[in-house]
Amino acid sequence: MAKPSLKIIQVLRNTAKKLEQSASYQWGHMGACNCGFLAQEVTALTQREIHSRAMERYGDWNEQLNDYCPTSGLLMDDLISELLQFGFDVDDLKHLEKLSDPKVLQKMADHRPYPKHNNKADVVAYLRAMASMLEGELLAEVQLPNYTKDVYIQAPVIVSI
Repeated sequence: MAKPSLKIIQVLRNTAKKLEQSASYQWGHMGACNCGFLAQEVTALTQREIHSRAMERYGDWNEQLNDYCPTSGLLMDDLISELLQFGFDVDDLKHLEKLSDPKVLQKMADHRPYPKHNNKADVVAYLRAMASMLEGELLAEVQLPNYTKDVYIQAPVIVSI
């Protein structure tokens, strides 16, 4: 799972918003599917550019991720490397394409207990649930110093003129 960070959370939320507003979602198109929209947001490549890179080799995102080799010289592997360097891992991307991460699904359970991987509204909900889950994990890591012993509560001073 991606290490919780503000940049990961923000890119997930931005992807969800752009996908929600887009009329070009196509699960069978490598640049306009679940991972394709995320890749657009992270890399600033267009749908067409992503799809073109993917067509260098066979398979959908899952198969491309299974065959990923960072030193292959293939443009699609370079794109995957960018996503991994950004902070996602291979499993995050596989789960996003199928909407299958058990922890994210648990977060979605109240609203969409059985999301369909090729339904735009379900993908948007999944991205938002993943962002919320990572945000919760990030906040849980925050340790505030305990100042209770050193803090003295002082009553406000009221001055009348």
